[in-house]
Amino acid sequence: MPPLSYFPVVLVALCLQWHTVHALSPQFILCQLQKPAPISPLAGCPAGTIFVSQNANDPHAKFTSVQAAIASLPENGVATILIGEGSYEEIINVTCSGPLTLLGQLPPTAVAELTKPFANASSPNLNLVQIWSNQFVMTGQDDASSAVLTVAPNLAGALIGAGTDGAPLQPDFGNIDFKAYNIDFQNRAANFSISQALVTDISYANASFYGCAFASYQDTWYTGKNASTYVVDSVIFGQTDYLFGFGTAWFQNTILANRACGGGISAWKGFNQTYAPGNRYGSYISSSTIMRSPDANATTVTDGLCFLGRPWNDLATTVYLNTFMDDSINAVGFEPFDSARPTIMNTTFYAEFNSSGPGGNTLERVAIEHLLTAEQAKNFTVDDVFLEHPKWIDYDYLF
Repeated sequence: MPPLSYFPVVLVALCLQWHTVHALSPQFILCQLQKPAPISPLAGCPAGTIFVSQNANDPHAKFTSVQAAIASLPENGVATILIGEGSYEEIINVTCSGPLTLLGQLPPTAVAELTKPFANASSPNLNLVQIWSNQFVMTGQDDASSAVLTVAPNLAGALIGAGTDGAPLQPDFGNIDFKAYNIDFQNRAANFSISQALVTDISYANASFYGCAFASYQDTWYTGKNASTYVVDSVIFGQTDYLFGFGTAWFQNTILANRACGGGISAWKGFNQTYAPGNRYGSYISSSTIMRSPDANATTVTDGLCFLGRPWNDLATTVYLNTFMDDSINAVGFEPFDSARPTIMNTTFYAEFNSSGPGGNTLERVAIEHLLTAEQAKNFTVDDVFLEHPKWIDYDYLF
């Protein structure tokens, strides 16, 4: 496996030392585990699973590229793709509407690693699959042009646009149930001197991620208009506004790894129900950890320098629930967007409940923030946030 330019695999492993891995997928683990020859890598997989391998001589592989496998799928219908061990330099674009699951191969020792005493606190990164590109936003380009993974019905739906309103609302809806397990998605172009370099652009779609990693600096994660995303047991590396979007995003048991401090961790946008009915909007971080990335240093992440968020527009929503925060977090928590908008409007909803750690002390938080009571926090559950009990989430993963 070749070394990575800016965030070697060891960084993810180091982050996972802080990370409590709940489980592997009961539904897919037999499929994901590598098998010794002559057993087929597809043994234990759902019927019709497509195998992708960089080994062109593998008789079980239909494709050597993940995107080629996705492009072969019909618009509708259920599909599963098993991705063999490797580092795949490509851009993934999912426009089909039928349910699609991407499975990253895991080592045959994966189950044993999780069942060892105390292994959950010190297990190395088990993911064998990296999907990466090195695209970044250049003058005149939409931010969407840099995404490693795009899940959207079409180009118009994927566009992010500029300003507080972004691109015009689109009528189409894309994938109703996209899932990815144990894959590391990386934008390797990103560093301190390069502009926006997205890892995800998920717009007008439902998507969930399990045991994955997402690495960039600025604008790592984007949940677009009328999109719903759910991330669990994962790691997100970033520096500036690295969680942003218009849609609804829930992050559960996820590490937010500050590679440096710029803007806020979350720079969400929002609109009212008339503009996009059925979308509550906002980023919701639950039972998670905020920490310095292992590659951060004293010049990029100093005590009390990182903000929890800043409002991209005046209807922004960000809520932290039961989250550990290290001493990189600024005591005031949230900040105005920039000098042109020096105040946080009362239409912005920033909230915390039961924050812990040195950065979780809320005594000096900005006055506009809502410090939730236990009773108020009950209003922020997966079902409440998505305005339904989402059928596209794999609830068995956690148990």
